[in-house]
Amino acid sequence: MPTQEQVLESLRSVIDPELRRDIVELEMVRSIEVHDNGVVDVIVSLTTPGCPIRSHFQTGVAQAVRELEGVSGVNVSFDVLSDNEKAALGRKLGRGSLPEGALAQVRNVICVGSGKGGVGKSSVTANLAAALSAEGNQVGVLDADVWGYSQPRMLGLGAQRPRVSAERKLIPLSALDGVKVMSIGFFVEQDAAVVWRGPMLHKALQQFLEDVDWGELDYLLIDLPPGTGDVSMTLAQLLPQAKFLIVTTPQPVAQKVARRSAEMAAKLKLEIAGVVENMSGPIFGEGGGSLLAEELEVPLLASIPLSVTLREQSDAGVPLVFENPDDPAAQALRQAARGVIALTPVELPVMQEPSPAAAPKPAGMSLPMA
Repeated sequence: MPTQEQVLESLRSVIDPELRRDIVELEMVRSIEVHDNGVVDVIVSLTTPGCPIRSHFQTGVAQAVRELEGVSGVNVSFDVLSDNEKAALGRKLGRGSLPEGALAQVRNVICVGSGKGGVGKSSVTANLAAALSAEGNQVGVLDADVWGYSQPRMLGLGAQRPRVSAERKLIPLSALDGVKVMSIGFFVEQDAAVVWRGPMLHKALQQFLEDVDWGELDYLLIDLPPGTGDVSMTLAQLLPQAKFLIVTTPQPVAQKVARRSAEMAAKLKLEIAGVVENMSGPIFGEGGGSLLAEELEVPLLASIPLSVTLREQSDAGVPLVFENPDDPAAQALRQAARGVIALTPVELPVMQEPSPAAAPKPAGMSLPMA
């Protein structure tokens, strides 16, 4: 029979899909009882009574415990963390409140950042979303560049306003090919300046992540503001398993500033997925992105040529990837999308070998061996 300690250790493989930590670390395992007949009872504490990811924990706990030798069955039941327990967990995670399932069906979060402005980070984000969607993925874009929001225009959404669902969740607007979009630009007067300090910014980002009905997504792309300030630190706190994609132009000065973003990501323990070199060509040079990728020991996902049509389509609100997929810049962006897909493979279920007792016995008559 497995011990309680062995059962608890096996439960470290069950990850909360929003907090991105295992349920043992989160102290969500209320009790474990191992019976003489091999049945194991586990009680898991949820943050809310109607937790939308309850079935995720039900399946994950049962699968993890059944893999232990001697287990004949698993019973999983639930209770709810008290207000004091939720407050303690929030303090442990450095959060004011805990999420309630909005990101439960988001498989990958990619933060797109740069050390400085003017490198085309937002146009890369919009077109990368379009390219990932063209590859058959469900994609969302969160415009976290609060001061320089541009995704509504680049994705052709203008001054539309999101609706609120019956569950009091904001419903993201849908751009071309079904890309879901949320931006502060939907809530202010068109082209109005947003003058916010850190606490307001933190609260807004938390709401965009947790109070938006993102639904099922393969990728949520987050368009970060330039630099290494409050937004990046907030997202690292809220999304500890997000990946960081660095956009730079080829010239050495931009490459060195982008290097600071990589250092920030390392300090915040965010995985760097790769580098995208934008505006490559005779004006800004070539190869800076490759040098940065080599220095960081990450892949160079694409080198996007300086393109007038890319700029024109961004202003027109129709991503170049949709409008002219054969354009060299569009081809480079499609290559970047395929690189992102390769870095985030789909986890396949592991086939378990049947026990000898459960294996079917051969039927029919035996034949003589030659």
